[in-house]
Amino acid sequence: MNLKVGDKVFYPNQGLGIIEDIQEENYYGETFKLYHLRILANNTLVLIPSSNTEEIGIRKPIKEEFIKKIFDFMRNGEVDVTMNWKGRYKEHLNLMKSGVMLDMALVLKSLFYLNLIKPLSFREKKMMEKVKELVTSEISEVTSLPLSKIEARIMDTLSLCFEDKNPRMDS
Repeated sequence: MNLKVGDKVFYPNQGLGIIEDIQEENYYGETFKLYHLRILANNTLVLIPSSNTEEIGIRKPIKEEFIKKIFDFMRNGEVDVTMNWKGRYKEHLNLMKSGVMLDMALVLKSLFYLNLIKPLSFREKKMMEKVKELVTSEISEVTSLPLSKIEARIMDTLSLCFEDKNPRMDS
């Protein structure tokens, strides 16, 4: 991936960032191109070797045309949620690490559904908040709509998908 200063990118599990600088550094006689990536959510600066961007899962933000597919996916269909907490958590963690928007939407949809039928563990609650933040912020950035509007639309869409499910009583 060829990035330039000012490009916005998505860093898996971190969110959107902007390339602030690109420098060449010499280490052990080899020259490396380093991207200086500012994570927008927490203003953190991350240095990333250009040769590792694909391995890390760094990608350009989704295209606006893809957003309809994301909402269609969240609105329609069932989710297959394993009841084994450990296996489910590991699977969700791997999906989030991929950085692929549909994978993150699947994690959000699965956790939303699971939360309707049983209490989420502390870790799953944190994961649900994180994945909701990642999906919301990227869609907000692409559409230039406020985060609050996007989050409300996502939650409404998921509610419609599972409207026939009886929510648990302790929520």
